[in-house]
Amino acid sequence: MMFTIRNAKKSDMSQVLTLIKELATFEKEPDAVEVTVEDLQKDGFGPHPAFHCFVAEVNSKIEGIALIYHRYSSWKGKILHLEDLIVSESMRGSGLGTALLDTVVKHGHDLGVKRINWEVIDWNENAIAFYEKKGARVLRDWDVVWLDETGINNYVANL
Repeated sequence: MMFTIRNAKKSDMSQVLTLIKELATFEKEPDAVEVTVEDLQKDGFGPHPAFHCFVAEVNSKIEGIALIYHRYSSWKGKILHLEDLIVSESMRGSGLGTALLDTVVKHGHDLGVKRINWEVIDWNENAIAFYEKKGARVLRDWDVVWLDETGINNYVANL
């Protein structure tokens, strides 16, 4: 199978959003996606992009994405965060996930980052096995902590 891994373009964001929604459904959160095509276009392609996206294209259709952004570790320095590595259900096992992860790791290496971070949902054993096979460490003794928009608003209201 022939495919291309390339930098995403603004015009790809509709197909990118379709894959984001597919992931949300897979992760049992089909109604959780709030981001729009316009948000992705504005946030990823403005004067100060909030993220960078690689796409895997098969027969002119985007079948996978890797969405990344820069972070900074007070212990390590520059790090890269892989927000999502998504391959359409019909293309899983085709090598697209490996090609996308390879691209992210090479990109991080070229940038000189000290670490690449990402999360994986604890019941996705296929993804966990995939990442561990690639040499990634899955830290099962850490918990993800976040405030959603309501939590942020409540927090600020109580200051």
